[in-house]
Amino acid sequence: MIQKLNERSREIFRILVDEYVRTGEPVGSRAITERLSDTLSSASVRSVMADLEGAGLIASPHTSAGRQPTDLGLRLFVDGLLQIGDLAADDRAAIKAACEDTGRTFDDVLQSATGLLSGLSHHAGVVVAPKQEAAFRHVEFVSLAPDRALVIVVFDNGAVENRIIELPPGVPPSALMRAGNYLSARLGGRTLVEAKDEITLELGRNEAELDAVSERVVQAGLATWSGDNSGEDRGTLIVRGQANLLDDVRAMADLERIRDLFDKLDEAHHMMRLLNLAQDADGVSIFIGADNELFQLSGCSTIVAPVSDQGGKFIGALGVIGPTRMNYARIIPMVDYTAKIVGRLLS
Repeated sequence: MIQKLNERSREIFRILVDEYVRTGEPVGSRAITERLSDTLSSASVRSVMADLEGAGLIASPHTSAGRQPTDLGLRLFVDGLLQIGDLAADDRAAIKAACEDTGRTFDDVLQSATGLLSGLSHHAGVVVAPKQEAAFRHVEFVSLAPDRALVIVVFDNGAVENRIIELPPGVPPSALMRAGNYLSARLGGRTLVEAKDEITLELGRNEAELDAVSERVVQAGLATWSGDNSGEDRGTLIVRGQANLLDDVRAMADLERIRDLFDKLDEAHHMMRLLNLAQDADGVSIFIGADNELFQLSGCSTIVAPVSDQGGKFIGALGVIGPTRMNYARIIPMVDYTAKIVGRLLS
């Protein structure tokens, strides 16, 4: 449709969208006239705006107000008129420094990336990732009480997880140490799924060379982690800067739509849908309002990019959620660059 507009209509439409993104307010003919490259009367500008409104590209929120782009108009603007430049050097340096200044664990990098995107964009940063089946590196049991112990697991990707397990009263430290050494040797370099059957079989045949107490500690530890494999694959969802979305809320209905959006994101099947959309895309994806079922009622736009390691394996997706008037030209390269940096660090 953009190609069908003449040069004058394209310029007026571009100015209107630029002004709306800059101010967040409907744009009148006078503001457009002041920015036109050619002298044109306000009446002529209003005539062109009427044509754009008839095409469904712009609309008036109030009878006496100026015009603002519709979701369709923004979609066509982003696809056909938006000029995306290089990411500013300051933004590039901030992204690289923040992502690299972490413990380099999976969660650390994702947390840093999400907070950074929120801070630089002044909108909400979001990261979603499928459940990681990382290989184990080390397992350790630490006594907390006569009948409880802390299980510390270090994964090959640098992540560390802790769980508390119930034990028979009076388990000695030596039994905890033997159980940790046994699991570290059997699980090292393998996922729980890969090693569980072998360990279970070995324990069942009494071939583990463990005393009865140590064996019970091992079984308790396996049971704790095996519980993660049941149910729906929840994956990882990190959202930072939700409060930024409230800056544009003008009515209670807007607030309810924002709440509904985050409720949906927090549901596993909606989160996996966003992951699938990013995984299937070739580069950065932009969802504007009704473009996607997940966002159609929120009045928000989402810019999201897939994160892949250096071998091309899909790790997850990250992006920015903000009002439909967000600065697409700045945020699109920001999201793209952050995804590349995160993918490199997690490789």
